[in-house]
Amino acid sequence: MTNRRDAEGRPEGEGPKNRQAAAYQGAIEAVSAILIAAFLGKLADDHFGTTPRYLLVGFVVGFCSFVLRLVRLGRKLQDEPPKDGLDDQ
Repeated sequence: MTNRRDAEGRPEGEGPKNRQAAAYQGAIEAVSAILIAAFLGKLADDHFGTTPRYLLVGFVVGFCSFVLRLVRLGRKLQDEPPKDGLDDQ
């Protein structure tokens, strides 16, 4: 494997090309975490015959994953310098 880097110093092929794309990607991943966890909770409720117990647990786990993903994304975007003057406004 080569150690080639792009113009921003990142390894080639790693991560989205701009901050806005990274933000959209993170938001979609975070929201999908809630939906997937809630769906798995609903399946567990159906399997065990409970009403909202595991669905609520799924929402809580999904929401915690959502917050964790957004915090990590925010830290990553703060560390990267903006590529153009549009992000500084």
